[in-house]
Amino acid sequence: MPEPHRSLSDPRELNALAHPVRMAIVEILSIDGPLTASELAERLDETPANCSWHLRKLAQHGFVVEAEGGKGRQRPWQVPGLGFRWDEEHAAASLEERRAAQALSEVVMSRAIDRLRESQQRAPEESEQWRAARSNVEMVAWLTPDELKEMNDAINTVLDRHVQRLTDPAQRPAGARLCEFVSWGVPVYFPGVEPA
Repeated sequence: MPEPHRSLSDPRELNALAHPVRMAIVEILSIDGPLTASELAERLDETPANCSWHLRKLAQHGFVVEAEGGKGRQRPWQVPGLGFRWDEEHAAASLEERRAAQALSEVVMSRAIDRLRESQQRAPEESEQWRAARSNVEMVAWLTPDELKEMNDAINTVLDRHVQRLTDPAQRPAGARLCEFVSWGVPVYFPGVEPA
């Protein structure tokens, strides 16, 4: 099983991932790889040449590697690890690193919001069971820094519960579908609302 959560801090690595096509390639390979550039192109509505170019850029930073069992244009690619972590607010980070991390965060969140919108649009086509299982939650709470960290840690623990199913299809129960959870726990800034 690939190692989880590669930690990123090099601005060149962050910038290499902060591209919608490259992020889409990494996502698809993480979920359903290995795949060739032609197979990726078909899924992403891109050209094989464009996917090959982006694969080479990702390979320069170790985000993808060639998988066994192919030659030339039929080379399959895979991800060597599962997921990434980066910190766009790290105090010791350079301005370049913070900007690159922010750009990557924006690409990731934009893609997640696009998938949420598509899921919402397609919800009427789903069975009653899947519609009842859906949830969109938004809340605000007054918390201390320690409480915020505790909640984020607890949420991360829950989100990591079934991560092995991404790389081991044998662990997927019958009827399971790929589902997405997006979470952030951050201080927010409402006009006129000051800390307690």
